[in-house]
Order: sequence, then C-alpha cells, then structure tokens
Amino acid sequence: MHTQVGGTHQRLRRINLASMIPPLAVVGVLLVVIDGRTWWKAVVLSVGLIATLVGVERWTAGDFRRVMIPCLAVTAGVWLFGALADCPTAFYGITVLGPTTVPLVSGRPRRRLAAGLLLAAYVAAAGATRLLVAPHVGPGVVLQYLVIPTVVVVVVTGLMFASQRIYDLIAELEQSREREAELAVVRERMRFASDLHDIQGHTLHVVKLKIALAEKLLDSDPERVRQELLEMHTLVGDTIAQTKELAYAQWRLNLSSEVENAKNLFEAAGIQVRVEREGEVDTRASELLGQVLRETTTNILRHAQASSVQITLARSSIAIANDGAPDTPLPELGGLSILGQRLADNGGELTVEQKDGRFLTAAAFPRFVSGSAS
Repeated sequence: MHTQVGGTHQRLRRINLASMIPPLAVVGVLLVVIDGRTWWKAVVLSVGLIATLVGVERWTAGDFRRVMIPCLAVTAGVWLFGALADCPTAFYGITVLGPTTVPLVSGRPRRRLAAGLLLAAYVAAAGATRLLVAPHVGPGVVLQYLVIPTVVVVVVTGLMFASQRIYDLIAELEQSREREAELAVVRERMRFASDLHDIQGHTLHVVKLKIALAEKLLDSDPERVRQELLEMHTLVGDTIAQTKELAYAQWRLNLSSEVENAKNLFEAAGIQVRVEREGEVDTRASELLGQVLRETTTNILRHAQASSVQITLARSSIAIANDGAPDTPLPELGGLSILGQRLADNGGELTVEQKDGRFLTAAAFPRFVSGSAS
C-alpha cells in the first residue's frame, strides 16, 4: 500500500512538472529578454528565474521546505533590485514562490493569513521604492510597480491555498484507502483464523471423543473400535483436504453435511438428537448457518452435560437447543462471538440464551425472509 501511495505522489509530481515547469520557464525567459536591457540586469533576472524554477521543482517533489528560505530570499531580493533598476517584471519570482510558501506556514490559520498579508506588504513596499527613485511618477509607474504586483501576489496566494487544500484532500484519501486496505487484511485474517478454528478445532475434539469411546470398547467390542479408527482416519483425511481448500480460498461448508455430522456426533456421545426442518434453507445463508451449527456442536460436547439436543432449520435461520447447561453465568464463547460479528456483517443476527438449565443458540437472516416476501 505504501508503494501505491508513493506511486500516486509520483504521478502527481510528473503531472505538476509537465504542467507547471515549462510554462513558468518560457514566461520567465521572455520576461528576462524583455526586461534585461543590459547584461547585468539579465544576469540578476536570470538568477531570480533559476531560483523560482528550483523552488517549484522541489515543491512538486514535496521537498520545498529545504530550499524555501534561500529561494524566497533570492526572488525577494530580485524584486527589490528590479524596482530600483527599472525592471517592472522582476516581481515574477516572488509572486510564484511567495504564495507557494504561505500555505506551508505551520500553526493556526491566523498565522498563514498573517504570512500572506506580510508577503503582500513586502511586494507592495518593494515596488513602492520605485516611486522614490523614479524621475517621473505617473499612473503607469504606480500600476506597474505597486498595483499589479500586489494584486497578482494576493490572487496567486488565494489560488495556492485552494491548491494546497486539494493536495491535503488527496493525501487524506490515500490515507483512508490505506487504512481500509489494512482493515480488510485484518478482517481476512480473522475470517481465515475463524474458518481454520472451525475445521481443525472441531475435528480434533471429535477425534478426542472417538478415542475415548474406543478406549472404553477396546476389550468388549474390537470391531466397533476398528470402525471408530476408520472413521477417525477418514475424518482426519477430510480435515486435511478442507484445510488445503481453505488455504486456496476454495473451502465451502455444506449445511446438510454439518447437520448429519452433528447428529452422528451427538448420538456417539449418548445424546438424543431431534432435527426439525421447517423449510428449505436459503443457499445465501447456508454456509454461515452451518458454521453456527458446527461451533455450537463443539460447545455442547465440551461445556454441557447434555442428554438431548434439538436442531430446528428454517429458510433463513437455525436454532440449536440443549439441556444440561450449567447454572453458572453465561460463559465467554469466543468462537460464537466471532461468528456473531460475521453474521452481523452479512445482515444476520445471533442469539445466545441460557435459562433453567437449557441453552439456546439461534442465528437468523431477517433480510432474506423479507426479500423473499417481496
């Protein structure tokens, strides 16, 4: 992302260089030719032009502060020289670099306003020195050395404030995009971690239950032990495949398989299971509802002393109720909390209730119901 932001600034710099430097250079050279009637006047005006172009080039590169003071001092001196030496266009450099400097003044807006007024006052004062040395002071002299330079510097300063605001907005936009990209990465990592927890955490707990069951049946029912071991082998193989699919963003959870898997797990743990289907589940809600069922199944097997579980499926919702819930306050269920956020991000709602020894986990997507109704 930093590379993208840097690329944007580089493109803006190239645009500014192409749109500003050539016109400024051409106009500056013409003014030197017109006003530099002697070689020493031409040299002084050329120095002011070079300082102006250097300052503008550094400004487009975002490095203007390093050369700001010397370049500004040179152009200010050239304007004072021009006023004394009868070079009316010598204000060119100060009216370009001065307005560029004012928006960079740090502090409150009042300080920048004061800097702008100070700049205009200097341009007017330097131009007014011509009125002291000119042999004849007429309207033309006042217009050339006082009115025009002062008006130009005020107008250009106002334009530079607007230009600086545009740059600030672009910078804020780039920062906002960078923050959004970073947030998207964090969300994707959380989603990946949640899916990985769903796949591997669930499988490991099931394997633990099957190992415990196999230990109990080791002497009395070897054939059942063999069956449990085969199921564990198959389950681990499926988990490896699902993990690989998750790594390549191909994993999709199947709700029907999760219902069957939950039923088998509960029955293997000696828990009575009842599954009610009130309607065909909407495919848009199927995956997240399956994740809720998987996480809830793991929680029941780990935290509850359940003897019965009821799973109710509707078009856009699922409810899992079990008995055997402890009388202690509602425990902190990290997996369900993460799922609740994911459901909310997709327009769903997660409900977790514990009352009178029963625990209810329900997830629903109201917008799918309303959407189908319309």
